[in-house]
Amino acid sequence: MKKLDNNKIIKKMLEKLPKESIKIDEPMKNHTSFKIGGPADIFIVPKNIEHIKYAVKVCRENEIPFYILGNGSNLLVRDKGFRGVIIQIYKNMNNVKIEGEEVWAEAGILLSSLSKKIVEAKLTGFEFASGIPGTFGGAIYMNAGAYEGEIKQVLVSADVIDEYGNQMTLSNEELELGYRNSILQKKGYIALSGRLKLKKGDVNKIKEKIKYLTDKRVSKQPLDMPSAGSTFKRPKGYYAGKLIMDSGLRGYSIGGAKVSEKHCGFVVNTGNATAKDVINLIKHIQNTVKEKFGVFMEPEIRIIGEE
Repeated sequence: MKKLDNNKIIKKMLEKLPKESIKIDEPMKNHTSFKIGGPADIFIVPKNIEHIKYAVKVCRENEIPFYILGNGSNLLVRDKGFRGVIIQIYKNMNNVKIEGEEVWAEAGILLSSLSKKIVEAKLTGFEFASGIPGTFGGAIYMNAGAYEGEIKQVLVSADVIDEYGNQMTLSNEELELGYRNSILQKKGYIALSGRLKLKKGDVNKIKEKIKYLTDKRVSKQPLDMPSAGSTFKRPKGYYAGKLIMDSGLRGYSIGGAKVSEKHCGFVVNTGNATAKDVINLIKHIQNTVKEKFGVFMEPEIRIIGEE
């Protein structure tokens, strides 16, 4: 796909977006936890909901591909970059309101930051999410989960934009939250904010549980190396990491991409990995596990961009 006519699109975007919100040919390796990825033609950091709506409207009217980005913790961008517009809902979209046992938060806040505010309010039920390296919006989109907990269990509703820019509120049931899935993925909706229902708890016990889960995560996951978290979804009846380990792939590498020796469910960037290295390693893992165990490994990470 050819590069965009940047001047035309930027001129249109500048009608309602501030100049400092827009970047050209922005390296996506600077915006993903994998530290990999070529440039995005146009990179936008909206300051509010109206900016998001307008940017999406311009993209749709001009038939421009666009991608909604959180903090890039579950994303691999291909080496030639993204021919289109990246809209990063992060940093600016991070307001939180807590009233009693209800929490309202914008999509751009990091789960770790949201968790701290929830602890300060002495609320329990969100401990599982404290160490997930993503934004609240991404968590709704993916129905993120860890250690027997998932967003589905505590989310009451979410405000979203549909493909035509219409804003609406969807209940937990209407969000169709499943394993790493939601109606947002199926219909291309964008999460703007969400409302949680938690319970009052003992702040010391809440902190103890978070510490326990954090220690568990640090001891078992390769958090010292760039990655996009768990590379594969959990196959029904199996554990992804164990299947990969039992296939003899612990430490297996292609280029700068490697199966973590600490946790085989993670593909890590040893320092100079390309997106092609990661994709080739994912394919090798899929083929090997399928051959040995007859199980298909579905990637959990999202892959975008030009091959």
